Order: sequence, then structure tokens, then C-alpha cells
Amino acid sequence: MTGSTRCAIYTRKSSRDGLDQDFNSLDAQREACAAYIASQRHEGWVLLPGRYDDGGLSGGTLDRPGLARLLEDMEAGQIDMVVIYKIDRLTRSLTDFAHLVERLEAAGTSFVSVTQSFNTATSMGRLTLNMLLSFAQFEREVTAERIRDKIAASKRKGLWMGGLPPMGYRPDGRTLVIDEHEAHTIRTLYDLYLEHRTIPAVKDAAEARGLRSRCRDRPDGQTSGGGVMERGHIHHILTNPVYAGRIRHKGDTYDGQHPAIIEPETWQRVQGLLQEGAAKARGAIQKTRLSRLSGKLFDETGDRLTPSHSRKRGRRYRYYISRRLVTDRSARHPDAWRLPADPLERQIGAVLRTHLETPRLIAGVCPGLAAAGLEKAIQALQARLEAADTSQILDLLERADLSPGTLCIRLADRALADWLGLPVDALASDALTITVPFQMRRRGVERKLRIGEGLPQVDRKLVTSLVTGRRWLEDIIAGQGFGEIARRDRTTPRRVRQLARLALLSPEVMTAIARGTQPTSMTADYLIKTRVSALWEAQADLLAGDEASCDGNSTNQA
Repeated sequence: MTGSTRCAIYTRKSSRDGLDQDFNSLDAQREACAAYIASQRHEGWVLLPGRYDDGGLSGGTLDRPGLARLLEDMEAGQIDMVVIYKIDRLTRSLTDFAHLVERLEAAGTSFVSVTQSFNTATSMGRLTLNMLLSFAQFEREVTAERIRDKIAASKRKGLWMGGLPPMGYRPDGRTLVIDEHEAHTIRTLYDLYLEHRTIPAVKDAAEARGLRSRCRDRPDGQTSGGGVMERGHIHHILTNPVYAGRIRHKGDTYDGQHPAIIEPETWQRVQGLLQEGAAKARGAIQKTRLSRLSGKLFDETGDRLTPSHSRKRGRRYRYYISRRLVTDRSARHPDAWRLPADPLERQIGAVLRTHLETPRLIAGVCPGLAAAGLEKAIQALQARLEAADTSQILDLLERADLSPGTLCIRLADRALADWLGLPVDALASDALTITVPFQMRRRGVERKLRIGEGLPQVDRKLVTSLVTGRRWLEDIIAGQGFGEIARRDRTTPRRVRQLARLALLSPEVMTAIARGTQPTSMTADYLIKTRVSALWEAQADLLAGDEASCDGNSTNQA
């Protein structure tokens, strides 16, 4: 560099623990960055006096006041170089990182990490950074999975894992204790249902007795609740297993460590009556509700597939068939479709869920959103997906066009916008179409369906091996021996050497592995046994695919 380079230091800490100390983590980061800037004085680096600190804020979002001030000053032309202690102090999200790089380049600013040997002033630094952030995001997702696993394990033990306590209980550490005043209301509702057998009648009786919902104090000082109980609230209370002393988690229930307000036998009896009443209410419209793809599925001729069914040995089998099989029975129609409904709905629902859980898809659907808004929309969608079953997922489907070898799915813009919490005009209509492979050996006489099996699948074992190899390679560069690392991590020196070599893969190969687009034969064992060359040019053949594409013609045969 020539001339004077104005440097600003940015620091961040996720938790507030220790921030009240005289010398805290933010101060330590700033001191290390200031020392690094001083070491580059011969290059003209000058430390700016302003402080850009974010204490107690996550790196998973860009909504941080210190970062906002940094970006404002940078875009005002006051900063030439942003200095950080470590990459994850700036961001932990690939989407946010891409957004930050765009703003840095637009402002003519670079940034450097003092504990990692690269900076974004060079093309190699940017390439290496993209590669590392791919694995940083993977590590973050693994941590989230561990947290979810911990919550699941705790609930299997019957522990209360937080959130709003249900009416009738108060939280007490990792369990619940009965609030006798509210518990009286709960017991009364169950007694009323056993007496009247319908929720509308229970609602009227509860209102006549003056039963009210729980009053809750909100953080803004106002109160909510305390009103007449609606039918949905009553149904939730009558179906919540927590009142029978159990804990629910993702459709399963476990014995809880809290006392029951309702006897388990009484609770089970109420569930049976509720299911019996629901079955009677569904009777006339059962067929319509079961056929979730009715009116949405079309074949390659434009003919709509309509619901149909048959019975065999007392069992009902559902299908979707080309409408010409119903309207014109005089011809054989060898090109018509007859698809088993249950696996078709299940697999299309799985394809939709898989694509909607991919942040890249949502980024394409919402191109005009800033990073913070995009992160919020993705979080809203993930929350809806976690609670949704297949029928609810299929509500996001507007149309599906079937042809030999391919299924083209069109998302319903209004439904998707509602799940994302966005207006419809925020969605890009040209990004709402998903095309996936489709296979079925025969039509007319059903065979097994396979939909979307060509989707990339991340090899978690391989990615974990690469992350471990990268960490071990950094230790080796820092001067640690193979034996020392092996003793520390309870493995063998041979294993350390094997995985450290994997860290020498080219960025193109590592990116393919992180995205799950590498050939299926490229496993951790394969890379170790073949002793792949450390020269990036020699690794180009690794990405030559060995995948067999879906055979569309095989689906054409009746």
C-alpha cells in the first residue's frame, strides 16, 4: 500500500458476561488489533480514534449499532481498512458476508483479520475467506443441531424447557408447579367437555360461568389476556398433554417431572371423544381434504389429474389419474397417468420442505431484501416449517406439471409471502418455480415413485473431516507435532496426517463439498485412500461427476 491507510477497529462479543469488567473481551480484541495496525505503520496504516463496539450481540444478524456506525462512516469515505480480531467477529452468516463484501467494495474499503493470514485486499484472500466462512456456517448449524438435540433429550427426561408456561402452571426451574387458581379453570373446562361433548357448547358454558383466560404482564408494562376464551384456546387446553403430566416434543409425548392437573385416564377419555367428534364432522368432506393435490396437478398434455380411489379387501387406495381416463372411456389412453396418491403427496411435500429450508432459494425469491430482512424472513419460514405437516406444506403449492422424467412445481406467491411475513410484491415471480427429477417405472400399473432424488446432499461426515483437518493443519503450522495433536484429541498421528492433507483441497472442491454437489464417490475414505495431490490444478478431475441422471424415458412406458 502507498500513502496513508485509515484503519478502524471493529469488536464484538455475543454475550454480556464480563462486559462490566475494567478490561473485557472487547478491550482485548481492540488491543490486539491496535498492535497489528502499529506493526503495519511502515505501510502507512493509521488508527482512527473512533470505537465501533457491539457487546452482547450475535454475529448471526447485521442489526448491530456499532456495525451500523462503522458502515455509515465507511460509506462516507472516512475509512480505508476495517481491522477485526477474527472473521466471526464481523459475521457468522454467508448471506450477510456477501452483503458486507458488496458494501466494502462499493466504498473502496478492505478488511483484515489479525489472527488469520489473509485480507480482502487480495483476490486470494477473498477466495480463502469464502471457503472458511462456508465451514464456519456449517459449524454454526452443527451447534444449532446440538442445541436442538439437547432440548429433545431434556424433554425425553420430562423437563420443562422454557417458553410461556401453560395456563394452570407456573415455572419452577426446569419443571412446573400448579397454580391452583388457574388449575380450577382447567378442571372445569374438562368437566364441561365431558358433560356437553362439543367445544362450542363448552365455550358458551365457560362464558356463562365467567371463566377467563390468563392475564399476562407484557414487557411494555401493559397486560394481555383476561378475556373470554375462544374455541381455539379451549381446544388447545383440552388437547395439551401437559395437563396429564406429560411433555410434548415434535409429535411425541414423554412422562413429565411436573404434577398433573387432570388424571391421565380422564385426559385420554377426552382425546377419544374429541377424535370421534372430529371424524363425524369430517365425514362429508373427507375425500376433498385427503386429496391435497386436487386441481393442482397436470400432465404433459395439459390434462388435469383428478382424485380417484379403489377398494381391495376392505382397504381404500387413493390415486391421481389423468382426467381423460374418466371423461373418455372409449379409448385406452396409453399416455395417461395413474399415480398412487399417498407417496406422491408425501414426496412432493418433502421436496418443498427441502427447498424451502435452503437459504439460497429464499434469497432468490426475495432479491430486494436487505440482509437483516432476509434473515428475519428465513427465520419466520423455518419456524412455520418446523410446526407444519405435509398437508400444510402442500398449501404452498400452486401448480405441479408432470412430464416424463421431470416435475415442475410452482409455489403459491400469496401463501409463501404469508409464511415469510412479507407482502406479495416483495417476491420475485420468476424464482417461484422448482424443477426436480421424477421417476416411475410404469404408468397404469403403479410402481415406486422417486421424486427429487437428484437434489444435492451434503456429506456431513466428509465436511466434518474437512473442518477437523483444517483445524489440525492450523495447529501443525503453529508448531504442534502430530503426536501432540493426537494425544490431545485422543486419536492417532496417522489420522492427524490423513485429515490434515484434506485441508489442502482447492477452494472449488471444498465449495462443491460444502454445497453437496461433489460426485457421490468423493467420500472422506476415498480422498484419504487415494492420497489426492496437494496441487490444485491436479485436483480438477475430482469434480468429474459419476452421477447417473434420472431416466425420463423409463417413466413413459405404460
